[in-house]
Amino acid sequence: MNRIAIIGVGLIGGSIALSIKKHYPEDVFIQAYDIKESNLQLARALGVIDQGTTELDDAVAGADVVFICTPVQSVCQLLKPIMLSPALKEGAIVTDVGSTKMNIVRCAQTLSAQTKGVFIGGHPMAGSHKSGVEAATERLFENAYYVLTPVEGTENHYIERLKTLLAATRAKVVEMKPDEHDRVVAAISHFPHVIASALVEHVYQYQQESEWYWRLAAGGFRDITRIASSNPKMWRDIVLSNQSFIVQQMRDWLKEMEQVLDLLDSGDGEKIEQFFRHAKEVRDGLPETKRGAIPSFYDLYVDIPDYPGVIGQVTTLLGIHKISITNIAILETREDIMGVLCLTFRHERDMEKAQKVLRDANFLVYRRD
Repeated sequence: MNRIAIIGVGLIGGSIALSIKKHYPEDVFIQAYDIKESNLQLARALGVIDQGTTELDDAVAGADVVFICTPVQSVCQLLKPIMLSPALKEGAIVTDVGSTKMNIVRCAQTLSAQTKGVFIGGHPMAGSHKSGVEAATERLFENAYYVLTPVEGTENHYIERLKTLLAATRAKVVEMKPDEHDRVVAAISHFPHVIASALVEHVYQYQQESEWYWRLAAGGFRDITRIASSNPKMWRDIVLSNQSFIVQQMRDWLKEMEQVLDLLDSGDGEKIEQFFRHAKEVRDGLPETKRGAIPSFYDLYVDIPDYPGVIGQVTTLLGIHKISITNIAILETREDIMGVLCLTFRHERDMEKAQKVLRDANFLVYRRD
């Protein structure tokens, strides 16, 4: 039986544990560490872990693989006591789930001569609008990229062992260099969060002049700034841990905006159209079926008639067919979309099933590209 240690029992740690337990129901024992006993008790009650402790040495004792599933800023703080723990098994793999890799890998390399374990950085590119172990699911990483960042000299059999275990997540496991990973996610994940937050602040300033800015900011504006509602403390830590690459993104962006400003000042309609056409072509060429660094949102818009109980009818239909909704919202404007009821689902398959169920019940249902 393989022993797996989960350090930090939340959404990510719990989902890793569940996916491994489901894939290897008779072959793994999940032991966990958390600073909160209540988290461990809940995880045991939900069947996520087999054993929990608030003592770090007890959690890593005898573990074949240790997953550090804590906020990115605390990973380096935990690496030393874990990798130098006398309870760590000879040849144990220690990995993490942090969204930045360079600083974490550097911390691990300073310990490489003293540890009995082998560190391999990791980043599962999946998340949820919910947090906590109660939101954990074995399907969280399905079809998502799971990046490993082994350093040069890491023996291949350790990497393959970890890949074999991660097959349980049904994620697409790939390898990248730590600096390449951080440069890429700065562009496609971290910087977009900064832009979304800045755009919200930008429009908010105009809101002081007229309430119509905010009242009309539903629909498309709310969607394109959706990621700005992410956890502020988490994003503070992420930005600080990937500061240099994000700053470079900002400088490059400002140059790009200067070029767009010059284009608009010129009034050259043909070049302006070319700008939008090229952006459309690039965007339309993005992969549709793969999950990327920013979690996808699976929304359905339902055009509902105005009579009492109709929203209850929609949710009851979905409940009868065992389709879970992660969020439901009544939109204040129909601009740019056909429906007023927005239903959000965790998985694409749930959204597609809901679409069929509602259409069969004669509701007008729309998806948004």
